Amino acid sequence: MSDEELLSLFENPETRRNAFSQLVRKYQQKVYWLVRKMVVDHDDANDITQDVFIKAWTALENFRGDSKFYTWLYRIASNEAINFLNKKRKRFFISINDVESELSEKLEADPLVSGDAIQLKLQKALLKLPEKQRLVFNLKYFEELPYEEISEITGTSVGALKASYHWASKKIEDYLNETD
Repeated sequence: MSDEELLSLFENPETRRNAFSQLVRKYQQKVYWLVRKMVVDHDDANDITQDVFIKAWTALENFRGDSKFYTWLYRIASNEAINFLNKKRKRFFISINDVESELSEKLEADPLVSGDAIQLKLQKALLKLPEKQRLVFNLKYFEELPYEEISEITGTSVGALKASYHWASKKIEDYLNETD
């Protein structure tokens, strides 16, 4: 079923739960991996993914349809991931470098992270980026979303996104070249 059909079913109180369950099944993995690329830790990503769908459930009846459903959902997910990282930094009074270091250690120890040394280096390079820049890079590079949709998700202009992606790519390239 299309998102539009599922959203239409959601409007009916008798089919609401079933429609939402189908939306969760359709997007749960995508949301999880979007969040996981930001927070690295599997358990944190699971918790945040659950929070994303709880927020979506409570706000879905107010969804106006101005954007695509998954764009709206990705916006919730990206905001939750960034908020999580900011809260973590504030709660433990740690700097961004310490958060980056902690995430890097989790990345190396995580059995779910597969890939060769190059993939691990790329993931470590991503952790060097500021959260919003990392989000833009992930959405463009891994999710292959067009800038217009990323703009809807992040609330940032297309021009600023292109610049952010360019600078993220440059920083990643520099990191990969200096660690050779």
